Amino acid sequence: MISKKILRNDERATLVLRTLYRKHGYLPFKMNKFEEYDFYLENRDFLPGDKIVSFYDTNGKLMALRPDVTLSVIKQCDDVDGVKHRVYYDEFIYRTGRHSKRFKEMKQTGIECIGDLDLYDISEVLILAADSLAELSEDYVVSISHLGILDSLLGEVCKDEDMRRKALTYIKAKNTHDLEGLCRKHSVPEEKINKITKLVSLYGEIGSVMETLEEICTSDESRDGLKEIKTIYKIIASTEHKNRFVVDFSIVNDMDYYNNILFQGFLKGVSDSVMVGGQYDNLLEKMGRKSRGVGFAIFLNMLESLNYNSAPKGSLDYLILYDDEEDIIEVAAKSRQLIRAGYSVSVQKAIPRKLRYDNIIDMRREAN
Repeated sequence: MISKKILRNDERATLVLRTLYRKHGYLPFKMNKFEEYDFYLENRDFLPGDKIVSFYDTNGKLMALRPDVTLSVIKQCDDVDGVKHRVYYDEFIYRTGRHSKRFKEMKQTGIECIGDLDLYDISEVLILAADSLAELSEDYVVSISHLGILDSLLGEVCKDEDMRRKALTYIKAKNTHDLEGLCRKHSVPEEKINKITKLVSLYGEIGSVMETLEEICTSDESRDGLKEIKTIYKIIASTEHKNRFVVDFSIVNDMDYYNNILFQGFLKGVSDSVMVGGQYDNLLEKMGRKSRGVGFAIFLNMLESLNYNSAPKGSLDYLILYDDEEDIIEVAAKSRQLIRAGYSVSVQKAIPRKLRYDNIIDMRREAN
């Protein structure tokens, strides 16, 4: 058995989550580190960063280091009636960071469900998202939004695409003051301003905000979205994650590619979301596909600050000291005994600077 103490947080998470996804029928998915550059160029607007690491192959073809996993999964999944492709992955991606313009190598794990999907599949992915966070920490939250509802209300207040773009910027920042100002500048009726600002300000466990959502969702399109949330909530309410899901309509992504359910995952002790996910039916449609898609990714590099073990980072269980005169057979036997018992051991002739250890066994003759 591998001791959790010697695993980094991302390594531990990978092992635990791989087991979780396999139990739910998700199969491992492997891909190349690079694809033809044109493949990503065609869907560049879907990618979070605006730059792609590219290079020329030996045959002169322009290639790109993989900036995204979802696109690669879509490329290899066929449209088959009644079939759902369920895969999980553990891969590195190469792109600019969320808060930096510098290229980074980032490790992700996650799942993708593509095919003939329905609300069962959406709910299953949401529950698996909560399961994943629960494996990483006891204190977790999944925030969800519904782009169908938001899109319906934006359609009621926005006069043109420029206004819509500005409104989305304010919504992402939960800036209701400037959102109200924008609406009044374009002579939007107060009733509609109140509805959209109330939606943007809404935050709380799904069950506790349902009454307010009923008041906000009056159009046919928004009522359809509300019906989806109600169905999903009935399924979530039957699990141990019932009180871990909150509604937050400031979660927004490009509506040309994403639709309906969007969500983010948060862990106590980590300042930013460690998980992003949602439906991307619109992306598949743009690619000429009839399948629907939903999935999520966990940013494993963000787990470094989580404290899984009480021992200091990098500490060893035992330090064994010996000298040239000591019987190295006895030293080897003692070291092997401890290692077989599951402990980490360093054998040294002197104590290295900055080495952390819990116990010391001094087998030097002078000590004895």
